[in-house]
Amino acid sequence: MTVTTTPRPTGHPGYSETMPREPRSAAGARRLVRTALAAWGMEALTEDATLVITELVSNAAVHGRLASIRVLVTRPDDGRVRLGVVDRSRRAPVPRRDLDGEETRGRGMVLIDALSDRWGTEAYRWGKQVWAELALDADRREHRRG
Repeated sequence: MTVTTTPRPTGHPGYSETMPREPRSAAGARRLVRTALAAWGMEALTEDATLVITELVSNAAVHGRLASIRVLVTRPDDGRVRLGVVDRSRRAPVPRRDLDGEETRGRGMVLIDALSDRWGTEAYRWGKQVWAELALDADRREHRRG
């Protein structure tokens, strides 16, 4: 007897975890990112991705309103990873323009902008998700093979 199966799309692969809205949750978020990248063979993104998720979690810890945040790690396609943090604040992040000033807050979004291929905010009725995407470029793919 021959059995024929038809593959069905199951959606984009992803990892997510609800964490306390506090700076120390960045360690758990970094573990989640490393796990996802290793599972997807995208280890070349690890250094930049862990810095980006740390900044996203730090921002949510400061600006969120409830006791928890949601960390998301998805793969929109084979060569890209999207890192996101959902919180209950509707206030969108704004990168600092005055980096020479004495104010130390607000520099995280500048770092996210520098390390990611693109980033943005998805507004919800009750809050938002701030996300950043990193792509395996030719240099990173070569490093992965090497």
